[in-house]
Amino acid sequence: MALQSRAESAYVLCMETDTATSAAPFRLTERAAERIAEIVASQGGQSALRVAVLAGGCSGFQYKFDLTDSAAEADDQVIQRDGAKVLIDAASMDLLAGSELDFTDALMGAHFAVKNPNASSACGCGTSFAID
Repeated sequence: MALQSRAESAYVLCMETDTATSAAPFRLTERAAERIAEIVASQGGQSALRVAVLAGGCSGFQYKFDLTDSAAEADDQVIQRDGAKVLIDAASMDLLAGSELDFTDALMGAHFAVKNPNASSACGCGTSFAID
């Protein structure tokens, strides 16, 4: 299910690298938590945002975001903040440790941005990354 704004335009996912961030649990900014809670509330029956890392994309790995009504799996990391719930499987968490999910609504569009200190490079589209 695509994350969409009220104007029915799809959000763009942006990935930034920040090597100064130490490996720590995945974090949500206040803006990301507010937007996730808003999207989940508008999608009746959905209870969380599942974030995953899959093999693929231009650089080797890509982010996948899905709304879900399923309960957390036994190996899921559950991150909650300000009414928002994010589920991340253990394999993806290895690649997302220390990352931060933010939401930006700017002139260039509204999007979720993952600041991932584990990424050594990213492709031009910003949705895939590499790890050395």
